[in-house]
Amino acid sequence: MKQQLFYMHGGDAYQTPEAFLEVLKNRPLRTPFGIVGKSWHQTLREDLGEGFEVFTPLMPNKQNARYEEWKIWFERHFEFISDDVILLGWSLGGIFFAKYLSENEVPFKVKSLLLLAAPFSSPGLKDVDCGDFVLDPELVATLHSKVADITIVHSTDDFVVPYDHARIYKQLLPVSSLVTYKDKNHFLVEKFPELIELLKRS
Repeated sequence: MKQQLFYMHGGDAYQTPEAFLEVLKNRPLRTPFGIVGKSWHQTLREDLGEGFEVFTPLMPNKQNARYEEWKIWFERHFEFISDDVILLGWSLGGIFFAKYLSENEVPFKVKSLLLLAAPFSSPGLKDVDCGDFVLDPELVATLHSKVADITIVHSTDDFVVPYDHARIYKQLLPVSSLVTYKDKNHFLVEKFPELIELLKRS
């Protein structure tokens, strides 16, 4: 049987409609001609090989994401997910998994959870706007009762989500593994062979 991997991409979320409008007005255009550079997640299935069954769903409205919408869409996939699935969440996808798993039960066993450049948003920490993807630290601290193997992956030069967010996850989840890089920013890189090896060992 193939190893299942469910990958949750990143996105943006905002506390208010006005905050989203300000971003639309002022954020620099990364790709003004509509040309999107290559990224490691685009070749995830190919890089992992035949031994993996990889889910890469497009989550709703990733430019202005709402947690409840992502929750509904994630749950729509449950009928296809088997026991011992690996969950990989990048950026907003990471905080989604942390929130969902800490607040809900799933009808399958999660083999491992990887939080890749995941922000930590709580009422007392607002340096990154995650909209309604807000965590309850006490519930997050119970994640190990649901997922034994948790890995936090972050780069110290991340210019989107400060590295301190990885430290918060590690503090709340002391049994988890923390994998630190110094030169991979927000993992906006074309190739990420270290992650492929990490997933194959999970």
